[in-house]
Amino acid sequence: MKLLRVGPAGAERPALLDEDGTLRDLSGIVPDIDPDLLADGAALDRVRAAAAAGRLPEMAAGDGPEGLRTGPPLARIGKIVCIGLNYHDHARETGAAVPEEPIVFMKAPDTVVGPDDTVLIPRGSEKTDWEVELAVVIGRTARYLTSHEEALSHVAGYAVANDVSERAFQIERGGQWDKGKNCETFNPLGPWLVTADDVPDPQALGMRLWVNGELRQDGSTADQIFSVAEVVRYLSHFMTLYPGDVISTGTPAGVAMGMPDPKPYLRDGDVVELEIAGLGRQRQVMKSA
Repeated sequence: MKLLRVGPAGAERPALLDEDGTLRDLSGIVPDIDPDLLADGAALDRVRAAAAAGRLPEMAAGDGPEGLRTGPPLARIGKIVCIGLNYHDHARETGAAVPEEPIVFMKAPDTVVGPDDTVLIPRGSEKTDWEVELAVVIGRTARYLTSHEEALSHVAGYAVANDVSERAFQIERGGQWDKGKNCETFNPLGPWLVTADDVPDPQALGMRLWVNGELRQDGSTADQIFSVAEVVRYLSHFMTLYPGDVISTGTPAGVAMGMPDPKPYLRDGDVVELEIAGLGRQRQVMKSA
C-alpha cells in the first residue's frame, strides 16, 4: 500500500494512493497514518480490505496532490536515527575510510516537512548540501534482534527522505554532526509510506537526485555498506526502536561535498528533485531563512 497524508501543515488527512493512481480518503477508517496504526495489524488489514473491495471514497477534486499539499506520510514520528557513510561510492568520493560499524547520529522529528515543502537555507550557511536517502519506518517494537529476517519483520515500510545537511556546521564547527543536520526543514519525507509487503527487496532500489535539472546522484541501495536488515538489527542493540521511529540509511555518491571546488552548494532559488524507485518523488525550492 501507498499511504500518505494530504492537507495543510498540522491538519493533514490520511489517504491511500490506489493502483490506478487515484487518491482515496482513509479518514473514515483510521484517524491518521501514525505509530498507532503501524502497530495495529488489524487496522492495517481493514485498510487493505477496504481498498481491495473498492469501499474507499475518492478524494474530491482539488483534494489530491495537484490541488492540496502533500504532507509527511507519517504523523507523530518518535525519533529519527541516521546512518552516515553507508554507501561505498559515497565513502570514496569524500575520501573517508569504509566504517567497520555503522556511524549513527540523530535528527530531530521537528526537522520533517512534506516532500514538496520549501527547504530553508540557514542564516550564515555557505555549504548546504543534498542527500537522497531510503527511510525505513519501524512498525514493531525492536530490542536486541538476532537476525536479518527478524529485523525486516519489524519494518512497517519505506519512504524517500532528503537528509539536507549544512557541511560547515556539521564538520567545521566542532562537536558532533547534529549541528549540521537539525536545521529547520532539513528532512523532507515522502510522498508515500510504502508498506514493506510492496517492497520485496530494499537492497534493489534505484535512487536519483537532480539540482536545477542536472542529475547529481544516481545510485542504488545495493551499494549500501550495511544493509537495511543489518542497520535495524544493529541499532536494536543500542536503543529500543518503537513503531513510528524512522531510520535514514545513508546516501550514495554525488553530494556537493564530494565534488571538485568550487563545490555547488545550494543557494536561494535552487530546485532539488529526488526519487527512489517505487517510493515516489520529491521537489523542493530552496529559500534563505
